[in-house]
Amino acid sequence: MSLADDINKLSFKDMGVWPAPFKVVAMAILFGALLLAGYWFIWKDQMETLDQSRQEEQKLRLEFLDKKKQALNLDLYREQVKEIEQAFGALVRQLPNKSEMDALLTDINQAGLGRGLEFELFKPAPQETVRDFYAEMPITVRITGSYHDLGRFASDVAQLPRIVTLNNLAISQNKDGVLALDAVAMTYRYLDEEEIAKTKKATKDKGAKK
Repeated sequence: MSLADDINKLSFKDMGVWPAPFKVVAMAILFGALLLAGYWFIWKDQMETLDQSRQEEQKLRLEFLDKKKQALNLDLYREQVKEIEQAFGALVRQLPNKSEMDALLTDINQAGLGRGLEFELFKPAPQETVRDFYAEMPITVRITGSYHDLGRFASDVAQLPRIVTLNNLAISQNKDGVLALDAVAMTYRYLDEEEIAKTKKATKDKGAKK
């Protein structure tokens, strides 16, 4: 009798009397089917959730290491912030307030006169340019004198206790050999609390209109 005939004689109603080899094969098929069904209906979603959890774990682990590094360097960061605040404060102290601007303009003028230079033009701008916490005041100047005296004047301006920069420098010479320096002396002053509040309000209102 062939194997095919043996298989055809098998009845699912009498599986208990099947020959042992057929029982083993049937159990293996049934077990495989159960595994496949379990994977498809139960384990598949659970494995996807597990993968997502592993990815989230890795993300949290990296965040933890980053925060731990920040915590270890916290004292260093605080010291750096303190140094920056001190440096910023020193710079702000070099900016005059509104009441000191006239004295600064006088200092610039005296720096030129003290070197024997002659001011042919000394024209502050009619209006300041307001920034976040300070204002800029450009002064257009034309000074005549010798080359060395003009150089000493620029050095004197750089050494003033207040911040003054010389911009757009241009030197020319007249027919008598006298040099003329055209420049824009940029002066700065810090805003008082009321002016800062107005500046912030104007910026906020401008942003709201957009």
